[in-house]
Amino acid sequence: MAESATMIRVAFVGKGGAGKSTIAGTFARLLARRGQPVLALDSDPMPGLPYALGVSVDDQPIPDDVVVPGPEGGPRWVLRPDLDAVAIVDRYAARCPDGVRYLQFGNLWGSAVKLQQAQHAWSQVVAELDRDRWHLVGDLPGGTRQAMFGWARYADSVCVVVEPTVKSLHTAARLLRLSQAKWGPSNLVLVVNKARDRADADRISERLGVRPAAVVPHDPDASQADRRGAAPLDAAPDGAVAHAVDALVDQVASLYSLDEEVAR
Repeated sequence: MAESATMIRVAFVGKGGAGKSTIAGTFARLLARRGQPVLALDSDPMPGLPYALGVSVDDQPIPDDVVVPGPEGGPRWVLRPDLDAVAIVDRYAARCPDGVRYLQFGNLWGSAVKLQQAQHAWSQVVAELDRDRWHLVGDLPGGTRQAMFGWARYADSVCVVVEPTVKSLHTAARLLRLSQAKWGPSNLVLVVNKARDRADADRISERLGVRPAAVVPHDPDASQADRRGAAPLDAAPDGAVAHAVDALVDQVASLYSLDEEVAR
């Protein structure tokens, strides 16, 4: 990471159900609690991020009319000429606990074309946002497709979230190949989630050949909160998930030239 980089741009990826949305939302809130401006970006068509953020906005993506056909020879879809990234955030980003702002791009209620439009809007917004204004925390769709096709290219750091199941391990192994992409992130960070004991984390580390930056334990309180649609930070503010993700914030912040208030 270049020494001039001071604002975190992180994407969370992993198999659906691995808990990436829960960790991403908790990460965003804990970073914001350190006095930092955080924008949470959601391109997952099955969104779980707003619940972790503590806001009941699960199917309110940016309006369809913010995206129009692009110019000949250019992108297929672009933001409407009277809108830019700053205007999108100001008009459409929900306000969440701890000061996090939240933008949702696309869901499964619309057609495939609308989802494509939303994804193009995501790409333009993250490209245009002033790097010195926001820490960006992105939650990508489960699986490998969007991440491999470049939806994570805005991020300096990609957190690959894996739970101790065979399918999740297969997905994580493929996502770790992002390091080989021409646009690949400067930092690939492995996050073990739902670990019932240290042996779970050790098995995953041995299988993938990567040491995890954070191990988030299986937490019954967090599981109960998830069933109720409640955020882990609201259900168990001093719980195991909160402590583990706070340590992850430290790990990711250490990859950047951040002041001591953020990096601790």
